[in-house]
Amino acid sequence: MEETIKKRPDVLECDVVRFQNNKEKWVAFVGLLDGRPYEIFTGIQDDDEGIVLPKTVTGGKIIKRITADGQKFYDFQFENRRGYKTTVEGLSEKFNKEYWNYAKLLSGMLRYRMPIENVVHLISSLDFDGDGINTWKIGVERALKKYIPGAESDD
Repeated sequence: MEETIKKRPDVLECDVVRFQNNKEKWVAFVGLLDGRPYEIFTGIQDDDEGIVLPKTVTGGKIIKRITADGQKFYDFQFENRRGYKTTVEGLSEKFNKEYWNYAKLLSGMLRYRMPIENVVHLISSLDFDGDGINTWKIGVERALKKYIPGAESDD
């Protein structure tokens, strides 16, 4: 049987996908393994919480850190135009916990190589009550659609 999951490297290349819903600015960090989405971190881009990215940043790296007591943290690092590196630490602490948990579930599907169009279809079929979670859902669909060959994004 073909191996469908690879151990996550400590550092993954990452695309940054920005979108706007209901006048809120959102951002998705899509970790890539072998050029394919492997994980996703997403939420409202909130300057007060430390997610400050120049508009020119479209990619970078997601770095996994494990503390001495075994806690896992994920940081986003990018290089500016002059070659200086900037790190946004603790992505898991930056976003709403509910959205973080849904993103963990979606990342699991991506890691096990569920076809991306199926992941997008599953996301679009979810039925939520709150406006915020529906906004999140639309944003995640948009972020992942760009990885479906021949699919057109709504951006």
